[in-house]
Amino acid sequence: MPAPTWDQYMIPSLQVLVDGQLQRSREIVARAADLLQLSENDRAVLIPSGQEQWKNRGNWALSYLARAGAVERPSRGRYVITEVGRELLETHPDGMTEKDLPSVPGYDSPRLAQKPTAAAPATPAPGVEERTELDPDEQIENGIARIHADVADQLLTRIQAQGPEFFEKAVLDLLMAMGYGGAEGSATRTQLSRDGGIDGIIDQDALGLSRIYVQAKRYASDNTVGRPAIQEFVGALADNAANQGVFLTTSRFSADAQKYADQVQARVVLVDGAKLARLMIRCGVGVQIRRTVQIVDVDENFFE
Repeated sequence: MPAPTWDQYMIPSLQVLVDGQLQRSREIVARAADLLQLSENDRAVLIPSGQEQWKNRGNWALSYLARAGAVERPSRGRYVITEVGRELLETHPDGMTEKDLPSVPGYDSPRLAQKPTAAAPATPAPGVEERTELDPDEQIENGIARIHADVADQLLTRIQAQGPEFFEKAVLDLLMAMGYGGAEGSATRTQLSRDGGIDGIIDQDALGLSRIYVQAKRYASDNTVGRPAIQEFVGALADNAANQGVFLTTSRFSADAQKYADQVQARVVLVDGAKLARLMIRCGVGVQIRRTVQIVDVDENFFE
């Protein structure tokens, strides 16, 4: 059974408030979730920002009910039902959706900058799919995820078009950006003709007492790195008396390769193409910020 959408929280929230008592938003959302019979799995789902999805959707339901005049917020984080809310309970006993809100007198739609007219009807922008099951926060997160997925594909394509030296330097730049070089550490790319199975070395301190050995393999996306390649890397670590290494590739690893890496005594971390691209985006390696968007909320302290 799919998780309730944000608008499906509206009627249960009004049912929680029907006694006319002033209640805290977190209590309303929790009791509405109980009325919706949310499973443990539903309650465990997080949106990309880290917030629990069901709480986020419940809070947005309260926000939209306030726009419709169905609830009032006389003090911070506290809501009470209005006559409009009681009428909505009577007219929509089985639930309501976002599409029902414009029919509520006085509803202030947050979607339109201006009222639609016959000459300019309210229609979605070309190519934009209406996703009423997602609350506004989730729509933003979903859009960012789609952009990141597209950029990740472009990153891997561009890396695969470069030479092996470029990829080796790129992964060292990434690991340094992730903080593995420490405050005074350094990264060194080994000579291609005699790297002995090691493409780079990261000294995590100024004296080089703690080192990470790196192997970087630039393959096509449909290639699979198997156990033999990891065995060779582990052998190279042993030759250097090393106990930790990172094997990065633009393709993917077989299940057997991952199992072997998990079992060996040395600490060997495998980073496939998908994870590599995500880390590059997160750490700002090979990407630049095109635009920064500020998301605002009402400052409750201002109104107290």
